[in-house]
Amino acid sequence: MTAPYSPPAFAPPGFTPPAAPVTRPDLQGTFGMVASTHWIATASAQAVLERGGNAFDAVVAGAFVLHVVEPHLNGPGGDMTGIFVTADEPAAPRVLVGQGPAPAGATIEHYRAEGLDLVPGSGALAAAVPGSVDAWLVLLRDHGTWDLADVLAFAIGYARDGHPVLGRVSATISMVSGLFRDHWPTSAARWLPDGEVPAPGTLITNPEYADLLDAVVAAGSAAVGREEAIDLARAAWRARVGAAVEDFVRTPHRHADGGDHAGVLTAADIAGFEASYEDATTATFRGYTIAKTGAWGQGPALLAACKILEGFDDAALDPSTDRGAHTILEAQKLAMADRDVWYGDPASDDVPLTYLLSEEYAAQRRTLITDVASHELRPGDVPGRPTPPVPTLRTEYVTDAPAGSLPGAPTGGAAAGVGEPTVPVVEPDSPEHTGATRGDTCHIDVVDRWGNMVSATPSGGWLQSSPTVPGLGFCLGTRLQMTWLDEASPSALVPGRRPRTTLTPTLVLRDTRGGGVEPVIALGSPGGDQQDQWQLLFLLRVLVGGYTPQQAIDAPALHTTSFPGSFWPRTWTPGGAVVEDRLGDDVIAGLERRGHVVTRAGDWALGRLSAVTRDPATGLLGAAANPRGAQGYAAGR
Repeated sequence: MTAPYSPPAFAPPGFTPPAAPVTRPDLQGTFGMVASTHWIATASAQAVLERGGNAFDAVVAGAFVLHVVEPHLNGPGGDMTGIFVTADEPAAPRVLVGQGPAPAGATIEHYRAEGLDLVPGSGALAAAVPGSVDAWLVLLRDHGTWDLADVLAFAIGYARDGHPVLGRVSATISMVSGLFRDHWPTSAARWLPDGEVPAPGTLITNPEYADLLDAVVAAGSAAVGREEAIDLARAAWRARVGAAVEDFVRTPHRHADGGDHAGVLTAADIAGFEASYEDATTATFRGYTIAKTGAWGQGPALLAACKILEGFDDAALDPSTDRGAHTILEAQKLAMADRDVWYGDPASDDVPLTYLLSEEYAAQRRTLITDVASHELRPGDVPGRPTPPVPTLRTEYVTDAPAGSLPGAPTGGAAAGVGEPTVPVVEPDSPEHTGATRGDTCHIDVVDRWGNMVSATPSGGWLQSSPTVPGLGFCLGTRLQMTWLDEASPSALVPGRRPRTTLTPTLVLRDTRGGGVEPVIALGSPGGDQQDQWQLLFLLRVLVGGYTPQQAIDAPALHTTSFPGSFWPRTWTPGGAVVEDRLGDDVIAGLERRGHVVTRAGDWALGRLSAVTRDPATGLLGAAANPRGAQGYAAGR
């Protein structure tokens, strides 16, 4: 590190940072901190802080920039989940719900009539109602201070005037260029200028999206005040997007199953959605309060894993040992098994979450962890409740890239995504060239000098998820692939029900000397089913092991694939464990001796965490970001 690290108040007793190397310094200061998955978004958000904006102004500005600079990882047609606290109510974490529901026409009967047994991973049939943009605007209206035009100026500028395209964007476009040319001509027109894949570093623009944002801002120009202006902008967004989407998805187009289908999303579906807030779901671990989404997200799975691990001694929670790695993997399997049979939208289902996160239940689950890796899906029983059926388990997969791995060069089966679903490499004339494309996610964290703190994970609507909608400059998301075409499942496809999302940002709070509770860490990661698994490693290393945030992010990562994936084609690897090679030959051999089916992903392949921190006692702020992929960045002072 470039300077001595000052341990914050949330550090374990007797804190001494271990001698773990870091790729970057742990940033510390008192003014404001930002960390995200793209340096341009981080710089834009920090610029807002520098000009007097608060954390909510900054995170919304950064989020709209992410739509532009990481189009292979998220888009305006997708969704987002945020979790935040305000300086006025630091002990009251709230969840921002930017997850739209299934459209009115999205019935199991309709999809089965289309010859489907799973919701496709790409195409308009996979689209939930877009929720991301409305959520960001609601957050800005209620907790920001800036006018909408000033907040969106960064994204509009990069969309209209251009930004240097990432190598990973170019690689993703290259992988699906045949699909675009043969089946999705509107996407070819948007992403293949002059018919060619843009080279890395080329300045690319999105004038349609810039025009749309300008029109949305203009819709609020006659408003009396700032809040009314934002509400008028929200209405304009729904009207323009709804009309364009309904007209476009009526035309059948290629989906991931290899068939051509029309979408069911309508203007009425889009007009009927409004983002909302709800209280966070919390659990305690080692004296900290960890705040997550409800059971419509996978967030409670992290809480469940923490409750299971609470009963082990600290030595059993060290991911750098084969005992610790094994214990963590087994706890994650148990938590994910419950996620897949019990979690659903609490607005539609009676999810027994209080029991699933109870001390009594965690103690029962803890006894299932032995010295041998489980190769089964083992959901638990809830008193008085029949256990829902275990999902259909598939083991075949369409790419040889380790699930959740960072890609290498775009050849030989390497994946284009980083962590969440990936894009298999298929030649344009291959039988697999069916639209089986998948994307990834991005993330942003902000803390300001007043104590506002927010963590958010935008996703969906990546450029390869469905054809670009004319007049909008973006496509729809694919979150309905989280659902099952099985009426008995709590994650069954039902019109109006939120699909269970993998988006899962985190806040950590700790008791203060004055008897209150205040936030100390905001963190998150892209990565689909791996998001909470990688965040768990961070929490164990920082809260138990004494790592600094940057040390925890840089440390070797691992995760289990021994449960059905949330994304099409919903596969799993019984006993599967994906590890970074830096975990070490001895530890990896120890996992194999315990029965784990280990896949080595490479030295720097797993995890894209970022985090910001705050010491309530001193006001000292911090930030750290992922070095993998040379893309994420932290900034602040």
